[in-house]
Amino acid sequence: MKSLIRNIVINSLSLFILALAIPGFRVSGGVLTYLLGGIALSLLFMIVKPILNIISLPLNLVTLGLFSFVTNAIIFYLLTVFVTSITITAFTFPGVSSAGFIIPKLYINTLFAFILIAFFQSLIVTFASWIIKK
Repeated sequence: MKSLIRNIVINSLSLFILALAIPGFRVSGGVLTYLLGGIALSLLFMIVKPILNIISLPLNLVTLGLFSFVTNAIIFYLLTVFVTSITITAFTFPGVSSAGFIIPKLYINTLFAFILIAFFQSLIVTFASWIIKK
């Protein structure tokens, strides 16, 4: 029970950070929506993700685990279906230039927005879990 509550809090926090950081990720509602999204995301990760990992095992082996971001993107798609106040849309990254390093302006379509959000969510959850365990 303790780990389930911890996962819900971490996933709710990751949804909040994603809504601040990525312009294509929108949460309309307040704290209750983040909490509901955290609960739904935790349940999807506990129930659906193992099934998707078993189905996609050959692709995960061939891509050395990179296909797991696609399975996480599928879970985020299911999250947007179940919690309708959370939306993921296409967006334009404005670009960054710093110390001679340039990332140009990019258009991110909806599929890559789901994959990008899944990637950043896994980074946030891993970092938060690492902080909590210390």
